[in-house]
Order: sequence, then structure tokens, then C-alpha cells
Amino acid sequence: MKNFVPSLGHVLMISAMFLNVIAPEADTFRPVVRGTRGAVAAGHPLSAEAGLRLLQQGGNAVDAGCASILAASVIEFSHFSFGGEVPIIIKTASGVPTVINGQGIAPRLATRAFFLARAKNGSKEKGPVYTGAPEYVSISEGGSRPGAIPSSGILPATVPGVLDAVVTALDRFGSKSLAEVMQPAIELADGFPIDELRVSYIEKTRKIFEPWPTSAKLFLPNGRAPKPGEIFSQPDLARTLREIVKAESASSARGRHAGLMAARDYFYKGAIAKRISAFSEANGGLLRAADFAAFHAKVEEPAQTTYRGYQVYKTGFWAQGPAMLEMLNLLEGYDLGAMQHNSAGYIHTLTEAMKLGFADRDRYYGDPDFVRVPGAELLSKDYAALRRPLIDQKRASLEQRPGDPMNKKPLLNNSVQPAAIGESRVPEAERANDTTCVNVMDKEGNVFSATPSGAWLPTVVAGDTGVMLGQRMQSFLLEEGHPNMLQPGKRPRVTLSPTLVMKDGKPLLVLSTPGGDNQDQSLIQVLLNVIEFGMNVQEAVEAPRFQTLHLVSSFDDHRFNPGVLNLEDRIDKQVANDLQARGHKVEMHTAWGNPSAPTVILFMQESGVIEAGADPRRGRYAIAW
Repeated sequence: MKNFVPSLGHVLMISAMFLNVIAPEADTFRPVVRGTRGAVAAGHPLSAEAGLRLLQQGGNAVDAGCASILAASVIEFSHFSFGGEVPIIIKTASGVPTVINGQGIAPRLATRAFFLARAKNGSKEKGPVYTGAPEYVSISEGGSRPGAIPSSGILPATVPGVLDAVVTALDRFGSKSLAEVMQPAIELADGFPIDELRVSYIEKTRKIFEPWPTSAKLFLPNGRAPKPGEIFSQPDLARTLREIVKAESASSARGRHAGLMAARDYFYKGAIAKRISAFSEANGGLLRAADFAAFHAKVEEPAQTTYRGYQVYKTGFWAQGPAMLEMLNLLEGYDLGAMQHNSAGYIHTLTEAMKLGFADRDRYYGDPDFVRVPGAELLSKDYAALRRPLIDQKRASLEQRPGDPMNKKPLLNNSVQPAAIGESRVPEAERANDTTCVNVMDKEGNVFSATPSGAWLPTVVAGDTGVMLGQRMQSFLLEEGHPNMLQPGKRPRVTLSPTLVMKDGKPLLVLSTPGGDNQDQSLIQVLLNVIEFGMNVQEAVEAPRFQTLHLVSSFDDHRFNPGVLNLEDRIDKQVANDLQARGHKVEMHTAWGNPSAPTVILFMQESGVIEAGADPRRGRYAIAW
């Protein structure tokens, strides 16, 4: 028998099991992870290992973050894969905070008229029959209300944004080649031990993807779902990744930039785009090669605000992140620390601020390339001062109340209540399955925060490319004139929300999470846990959380649930009773049942120590070096 030499990945996973049993910090399920040379936090141990590998090879935080994204795109396919999208926030040691907008665009054939007609007449796709929309579509008078864009199948796919976002980040801020950064992902595509979470999602969604032979071949080898611990391989995707790297190598003699652009163009303007386009056209999809050629990840300035001397950065208004900035502006007028953590008064105040922030999100946010979003007005401190008195400390609001920032009024006079109210009628197996997260810091002061998402199970595998197609067009609305109304070439307004926090001009925190509409609700709670209550990063992510559903869902049939407030049952029962007395529709969830699972990295400016925390709710993982 050959001697077994454990890899770093084996050591990390064995250490994780050991630490979870005898964690020395009694107040947390897991210990804080600390180092001085770098830290990586991600959604899976092997995603985190990919990033750490790049740091140990001399790469910076951007190289490491991109490696973690690509690794996650192979192994975290229940919630994210290579055909999805990713927004990124980067702050280099000598530069300014920058956003990479890696959200894909709608195909040219994706029109409002197409989906409304399809909802009215029933699905008529070529190829495998889509099993979704007609029976649960909810359309109001005029036929413009949500539900007509399906949650699964081939129709809701936007152009994959992951590769272009990664290449753009590497080109602008990285130091390694794409081949080096992609190597862990290629190895994982050749095969990795599949875990229980992925197996459970295959079983849960198999009736949706099984009619697609390409998907059934991948996820149900030999006609059955794999078992936990079995080696799961993706040979078609591995070949595609190798082809991309080969294109880079063929042009690398002309320099690093030329090689990166050649790799990008091979996917978006070359063989891969053409093969995905041919598959899409043959099977009733809307994506075409021209859509790939028209797409470019954008480099943008972030949205930002200040909170008690901290500078907080988010993506632009094509994502929901600025809503958290609006919430912070509102909350700055309260002494939150004096309310005590997770007291009834604290939860009520945060929840009512969240409702106001999401009301503006639902009314104004959309792709700024297509609509004029009053961003400066929404994020002004004066606007927050106008809106703050709407928070009644004795009563929970049951109305959606967007403001009127252009006219400096706290409420919009002609606001209309959402038509689709109550729980989603989309079958559970077809609903949006969310996202992952990647955060990185290195010893040089470079920081990286990303929220990779899309192309999750159930997904359609695009022919022999191995690329899983996304479902992000479901986040569009079909309401005439709405800022987030579907238009060809437009980016949907998404929930993805990487976060950077600075103090005195220096990076302090990066944090991100899965969780859909709950992302910024969880992130603001975690941030306040650190800033207001002095928790360490692990305490901050593990603390009991709450979630309001008083918003228009960004997914499926876009339901609105006025007043519904979910509490983890670790929150005191008397607090729940108090909140119910104020008018909240309280629903108790299991102790670790909050749908978000953040990772956080904190830079200790005085000592140079880097601390990382990872939420155990959904298997997040952090490594420091």
C-alpha cells in the first residue's frame, strides 16, 4: 500500500471537523481564523483553498479571489456555476475602491412582448418541454405583472458574465495569468468528492432538469444521483476551461494583456459562444452568439455612504446594495447600541428601516444604462432625514412606502401597492437557489469582495460545452415603464451585494453573503454587530438574525408579503411577543434557519492581523495564512 500524503485540501477539511468538535471559543460554533499574510473566505473549503493556493504562489488578493470564484463555479453548482454572473468590489493598496460589473445582459430576442404572449398562450419551446410558468403565472389587468418569465429552463438565461468579470479583474488589478488562476478549477472539473448539499439539490431538482438530456447525463450518471463522497467529474466543462487557457497561451507572446483578451474572446466571440448559441437556438432558447459578442463586464465607481465615520461601498443601482446604504443613513439617527442587541426595539427599528430602503429599491432601481436612477438623491443624508420620521416606534408598517427623492418628499404620492401578495406559487423545485460568496485580503492591503451567483440547479447544460445556463432574467419585471422592466441588452436588477468598509481611508472589512433579498438584511446586521456591539467576526456571523419579507421578491413570481418578519428561535420569545404586539407578522424559524450565510474578513489596522469569520449556517469556510 502506498503511503498517503494528505494535500492541503485534506488537511483543511480534517481540521474543520476537528475544530467544530472542540472549538475553544465557547461563544461561537467555530473559532475566529487569524493570520498575517492573507485570508480567504468562501462558500466551500475547496473554493477557499483555491484562493489560498494563489496567495501562497505569490498572487495578490485579486488573483486569489478570482481563483476562488472559478473553483466555486465548478463545485458549488447547486447555487452558482460558470454560466452565471458575479459583481466584484476591489480596493488595491494604492488605488480607490472599484466595482467590476459582471452581470450578464438579456438576449436581443428577450422582449416583454415575447414573455407576455408566451404566458397567455402557454409554452411552445422547441426541444425538451419546459415544466414551469403557465400554471402559476399571475398577471394583473393589462397583462404586465410578474410571473411570465420562467424561473427555470432555457428561456431565462442571460449572457454568462463570470469569465469576463474575472478576466477584467485580473487585467486591471491582478498579477497572475488566467491559466494559473484557473488551474484549481480545472483540477476540480476533472473530479472532486461531491458533498451532501450538492447531492440533495440534485435529488430535489431532478424532475425539472431531467427532461434535458445534457443535464441528466451530467447530474445523473448511470441513471442515478451520485452519493456523497463519490468523485463527481465534469469532462465537458474541463475541456472548455482548458480550451480557454490554451487560447491565452497562444497569444501570451504578445504580453499578459493580449493573452487575457484572447482567452476572453475565445469564449465570447469564438467557438464557445457559437456552440452555446447553436444549442440555444436548437432548443427554443433566446441566447445567440451576437449577444455574447455584445457583452462586456463594466468597470465602475461604487455607490457609497458614511456611517458614524466608516465609509461603506456597494455596487451601483443595477443591484440592491445601495438599499443597505439607504438603511444605514436612516439608522445613523438612532442610538442602536443603547437599544441592546436583538431587543424588540432594535429589531423593530432595523426592520422598519429595511422596509423603507427596499421600497425605494423596488420603485427606482434598474440598469443605469437604460434608466435614470436618482442615485445621489436616494443616498443623501437630507433624504434620510426626511424619511426617518416614517419609522413609528410603536407600530409596524404594513404598506410599501417609496419616497420622492427628486422632489424632497418622504413619500411618493402615486405609489401603487404590489399586486402579487402572499407566498410564491412557483413549485419549490423550480425556485431560485441563490448564490455564494468570496472575500479576500492580503498582507499588502489589497481587498476583494464578490457575490458569485446564477446558473444554479436546476439548470440546462449547454450541449457539449459543459457550461450551465443561468436563470437571471426572472429578476426582470414586465411592468410597463418600471426601471427594471425587461429590455434586450439590459442587465436585470439583482440582489448580489459585495461590501467594502473602510476607516480613515484604509480597508477595514469585506463581507458578502448568499441569500437573495435577504443579503443586505443579513449584511447590515453583521456589520452592526461589529461596529455597534463590538463582536468579533465569528460572533458577528453566528449571532441570531431576522428577516423581513416586506418587499417585492426579486425572484420567481415576485410576491410581496406585507409585515412578515422571520425570527430565528434563538431570539427571546418575549421579544417575539413584543414585536407581534407592534403589528409585525412574526414567524419563528429554526435556530440556524436564516437563509443567508455571510463570510467576513477584518483587518486589524494597529497589529496587521487579518481576522476571518465564516457562517456555519450553509457551510461557509475561512482560511488565514
